[in-house]
Amino acid sequence: AMRGSPGQTHHTSHRATQSPNSARTPPLYPTFPLSQKMQAMRGAMRGVSTRAPALCTRMVPSSGAHATRQVASHAIAVGDRLPSAAFKYFDTEGNMKEVDTEALCKGKKVVIFAVPGAFTPTCSLKHLPGFVDRADEIKAKGVDTIACLSVNDAFVMDAWGKSVGAGDKIMLLADGNAVFTKACGVELDLTDKGLGIRSRRFSMLVDDQVVKVLNLEEGGAFTVSSADSILEALTASA
Repeated sequence: AMRGSPGQTHHTSHRATQSPNSARTPPLYPTFPLSQKMQAMRGAMRGVSTRAPALCTRMVPSSGAHATRQVASHAIAVGDRLPSAAFKYFDTEGNMKEVDTEALCKGKKVVIFAVPGAFTPTCSLKHLPGFVDRADEIKAKGVDTIACLSVNDAFVMDAWGKSVGAGDKIMLLADGNAVFTKACGVELDLTDKGLGIRSRRFSMLVDDQVVKVLNLEEGGAFTVSSADSILEALTASA
């Protein structure tokens, strides 16, 4: 494989043959025929499901750049205890505060309603104003607090509350990172509209941290989660 006189620099061909006595590195995988490989793989995969558990997620159609989106199957339900989470809000004196679900609801009767986004049309023209208008009647039924929740920051929620005259009737709670929303399984994927992850619209009556009434909308629809629906449920349970 090498030619030339001693002392000269020589280069071996990249196709130089290996000595018959040199050690050979064993192949990484067995070198049996392809058909046997496939049989072995099939045998190893017998009884193994490659499908995601049906109860984890479901796929629903979506428009825009994404053909499908995942939606949690286990949404919160009547009888469930509220998941632990913390919210930012501004008090009536303009100070930013934080409250968690336990401090908000322990030993109290609370109405919580969620919207996909502050300053969006249906939320601003119907949902929030409806609760502002009926707040006194709802509280007269024994409700301690009415809280509006959205995946927005506390500054946006505060400005939105002021724009509709919520005053001290409604707490405007910011679930900025969607921690509570995701823990409840009510997230709404609006990335195709440039809005990211938001909350499905809902209203609920919570008694000592346990959900007693739940009006959960499909996505951002507004059909069952109004202040009137909560007031009817309170009247029926009185």
